[in-house]
Amino acid sequence: DVQLQASGGGLVHSGGSLRLSCEASGFDFDDDAIGWFRQAPGKEREAVSCISSRDGPTYYAESVKGRFTISSDSAKNTVYLRMDNLNPRDTADYICAGIRPAGRCTDNWYAYNYEGQGTLVTVSS
Repeated sequence: DVQLQASGGGLVHSGGSLRLSCEASGFDFDDDAIGWFRQAPGKEREAVSCISSRDGPTYYAESVKGRFTISSDSAKNTVYLRMDNLNPRDTADYICAGIRPAGRCTDNWYAYNYEGQGTLVTVSS
């Protein structure tokens, strides 16, 4: 089965850190792309970052550059999003999504043909 499961969200104070995990069952880390998106209440979904073996870590949203780092562990079939120096504007539901087969990273949500449940991140001031 092809499945994406995000975890690692929670409540953190401003300036704190979290590491989100996306377990990507059934994905081929040599061929597919996994991206992170987020959606805050009342706001549009925003592309955060993406990684694939073809492209490596690709785009980061301007609002997270220098603070967030995407990485992958193919042995664990997991993609991580390390988030440092969090601020209240980072509060959102974080969703991982995948493109397979032959995935190339993109910030276009509609290009992703698999998505998982989100994990909620709340940053208090």
